[in-house]
Amino acid sequence: MSAIPQHLKRVSVLGAGESGISAALLLAAEGCKVTVHDTAPAQRLAERALKLSAAGIVLQAEEVALQVPDATEFAVLSPGIEPGTPLVAAFQSAAVPLVGELELAFTRCKCPVVAVTGTNGKTTTTQLIEAMFNGANVPTQACGNIGPAFSAKVGQSEELSLMTVEVSSFQLETISSFHPRVAIWLNFAPDHLDRYPSMSEYYAAKLRIFERQLHDDWAVVNARDELPKLNARTLRFNAQAPGADFSLVNGMICFLGEPVLRMADTQLYGLHNAENLMAALATGFAWGLDWSAMRPALCAYRALPHRCEVVGTSFGVEYVNDSKATNLDAVEKALASETRKVVLIAGGKDKGFEFDSLTELVAQRCRSTVLIGEMAGRISENWSGALPCQRAGSLGEAVALARAAAQPGDVVLFSPGTSSFDMFQNYADRGNQFRALVKQLSP
Repeated sequence: MSAIPQHLKRVSVLGAGESGISAALLLAAEGCKVTVHDTAPAQRLAERALKLSAAGIVLQAEEVALQVPDATEFAVLSPGIEPGTPLVAAFQSAAVPLVGELELAFTRCKCPVVAVTGTNGKTTTTQLIEAMFNGANVPTQACGNIGPAFSAKVGQSEELSLMTVEVSSFQLETISSFHPRVAIWLNFAPDHLDRYPSMSEYYAAKLRIFERQLHDDWAVVNARDELPKLNARTLRFNAQAPGADFSLVNGMICFLGEPVLRMADTQLYGLHNAENLMAALATGFAWGLDWSAMRPALCAYRALPHRCEVVGTSFGVEYVNDSKATNLDAVEKALASETRKVVLIAGGKDKGFEFDSLTELVAQRCRSTVLIGEMAGRISENWSGALPCQRAGSLGEAVALARAAAQPGDVVLFSPGTSSFDMFQNYADRGNQFRALVKQLSP
């Protein structure tokens, strides 16, 4: 990717999602003539076209999006647009320099950045850090992959002490100068193999978060992951075993053996959330905050919907919505946090990985499973020798089958383990539909 030239006049933005629209509006406010390109049907983009038009921005859709405007000096690539698409190829063929939306926003940022990445837990940790710093009277704004986009909020950066930015591997693919003061690596597990040829490419993209860090920066990392030697000062956390800077001892988060935060005083549970809290505490420590200033906001924080969210109880069976579990690691964490017998609803879009690594844990924790989506057949092949597996043609049928299989005292856990786009708009739509179906059950 190219460095961003100064005094741009004509710019194209590839992708009309939230990041693309935010980048376009940012550049238009700077006086650039901006065109947004997206190959989706024009009818689907009509509302966005009106919003952009009000700011003097043209939206080109369908085949017209592949036409590169004359005198285009630069193109901004939205993270959802894969580098190998015809849209990107058209601009590369025209020798138009490309830069990512994350990189664009960073070049406009007037304050230091804390960046959070990881396969799971990014949004929860980003929100914990935002709440913790604001609660300690150190103003920050959460943005990036969490939404709103970094480009949408970077105009506030002059008034803030730091920006707290959730970053995905897709965003990190296109950086060149992005340099977080604190970079947080929560975990790494199989995911996005429908975009990356192998785990090594996915790992390499994630690892770029540390690329520009210097010796006086901080890296907050999961001690269980093997990372190369980093330039930054390093703080390590691990809720599953002792030996890291931050550890979990009898329900207490400790720093170098000193008790810092009792899990029971927070609104979160599970080892995965203990590690999210450790990452937030480590970030505050790196910034120089006192433990006493960090605790109140961390204790008050409540998890977002679709993350091990209890949505109802019927005939002694609890129903838990974990629709945000879009990879195997998230399912593993949800199952590991349960002490009751589980009827698991799983499956969805085929992202290129197998579910066989979960077979033993599923056999230990689950009474039975109900499988949906593109992956249902392959998951059944992985698990059917270990426990009962049923297949459902819809989420409504899956809830009915799970209800019939569950016994009083059990939990029906909706933790799909893959993305939602085969049957739903997104994970939130999937989770909302599950919640609505549970609400229809008899109390």
